[in-house]
Amino acid sequence: MPEMVGPEALAGFDPNAPVVVLDGATMGTTWRVKIALPAGHEQSRIAGSVQARLDNIVAQMSHWDDTSLLCWFNRAAAGSWAALPKDFSAVTVCALEIAARSGGAFDPALGRLTDLWGLGPRRADGPPTDEAIASALASSGARHLAFDPGSSRLRQPGGLWLDLSGIAKGYAADAIAEMLAAQGLRHALIEIGGECVGRGIRPDGEPWWVDAETPEGFAVPPLRVALCQLAIATSGDYLRGVHALDPATGRPPQHGATAVSVIHASCTAADAWASALGVLPPEQACELAEREGLAVRLLTREGGEWLSAALSRML
Repeated sequence: MPEMVGPEALAGFDPNAPVVVLDGATMGTTWRVKIALPAGHEQSRIAGSVQARLDNIVAQMSHWDDTSLLCWFNRAAAGSWAALPKDFSAVTVCALEIAARSGGAFDPALGRLTDLWGLGPRRADGPPTDEAIASALASSGARHLAFDPGSSRLRQPGGLWLDLSGIAKGYAADAIAEMLAAQGLRHALIEIGGECVGRGIRPDGEPWWVDAETPEGFAVPPLRVALCQLAIATSGDYLRGVHALDPATGRPPQHGATAVSVIHASCTAADAWASALGVLPPEQACELAEREGLAVRLLTREGGEWLSAALSRML
């Protein structure tokens, strides 16, 4: 549970509202929304608005869609500035902040490296050469970016490719929660590819309960989280194998955790922090989580479990 629940969690509460489930596809995965639906709202209209909102985010930030704004930026001439729409700008602000606070463990500008390893739309025949990695590293990294928050403009330094896959799903979940709240739907659970946001409570007075993802074979107690105005994101290699790179080496992490779950008020931040902590050696990940006051569960490759002080307080 969160340490404090404010009155916003009860706004518009209706104990007689039915819980409906909507779902669809986005970002190469699925979305699912559970809503305590007040009278007067059409399920089909809500589902359509959710899909349209997600489609717009994809059109801005997908590195799989060659027509997206992100891909246009990746092809832009050196020294050119791109005016970012509100969503893209908000993700950029958060991404650059967490890149700085994590010492570069999270980096939104590794697109050339993820492409080299076949983690994007282009398949790789095998591991890249040391020379290819060194070349991609030289032109990659958030340190090369310049962002003007006043005008929401981002500068292309030349040859740099963005890849926002470590933060975009979390942002999309937040965006859907905000959109639903603006429509008077304040009691909902939103899940996009495993990243979850809970707003309000269920009609029975219970919070939206979510189990943190645990790899098969781990002999650890289940972690059930009450997502009351909270979000949870998990990063790890237990489902799809290695799908993240260490920004320091340009290679898959060798000593990272198997699974890192972060609980946060913002799913955008939770997603990015889970990505950052997942590429660090466990000792460094734990130190960073404590320094930042993050609520974190970390599962090591050896089967061990670590809970941060902030998460322990919530329990």
